[in-house]
Amino acid sequence: MKKLLAILLSALMIVACFAGCQTKAPDNNAPAPATDLEYIKDNGKLVVGMTEYAPMNYKDDKGEWTGFDTEFAEAVAKELGIDVEFVVIDWDNKWATLNSKKIDVVWNGMTLSDEAKTNASCTDTYVINAQVIVMKNDKLASYTTADSVKGLNFAVEAGSTGKDIAKENGYKFKEYGSQADAMSAVKTGKADACIIDITMANAMTGEGTNYADLGVGISLTEEEYAIACRKGSDLTAKINSIMAAMKADGSLQKLADKYSVTLTK
Repeated sequence: MKKLLAILLSALMIVACFAGCQTKAPDNNAPAPATDLEYIKDNGKLVVGMTEYAPMNYKDDKGEWTGFDTEFAEAVAKELGIDVEFVVIDWDNKWATLNSKKIDVVWNGMTLSDEAKTNASCTDTYVINAQVIVMKNDKLASYTTADSVKGLNFAVEAGSTGKDIAKENGYKFKEYGSQADAMSAVKTGKADACIIDITMANAMTGEGTNYADLGVGISLTEEEYAIACRKGSDLTAKINSIMAAMKADGSLQKLADKYSVTLTK
């Protein structure tokens, strides 16, 4: 009798364990997110596509992402009640990466261009920028106009506004993976000069930097930065709302002062 009871008890325990350990089947009838913002909130994080570009997005001494755009994105994600994840992307393929939902935004000192407006839903502008020529300090005085540099070999970031400007001006150029790579090409003598954002040029050159022998030359364009969301995304309006509030309470200006960037009016 005891043996029979033991067998029955063991069988009951196996059945109970099986029932308790079963994984709940996904609810295929659950409604799909109605909007892009709902999709992002359901994922619990805002995936930011960027490149390493001081002072907008770069790594600190501990290897953590920091910078103006980094902290700005973190503030927006906090307001949305979700986390933020930073993903380094191929800038030349940013639109395909955005539309495939591998990232949710392109947020990395992105110039508000006709190309950006065509391929994405762009926010209000927030930082003033310019495309400038960077070269060795001892060469700066010899090149003071856009025409004077036409014989130089330029380094530019693939898919960047700097590349567009070089092409428009008929400059000879080679494409690199990032603006930092373009600057490195100038430093090592692979290029005579590079065309990059003034925000990066000011942050990365001068005494005490890794590019102390490079300096900022003439400005070729003036422009403004915006954030790119997917076409038709309701996230665009939400970021604009949070941005406006941060401008009103002074927190965005405080962030701009920290990283020496100039906000748009």
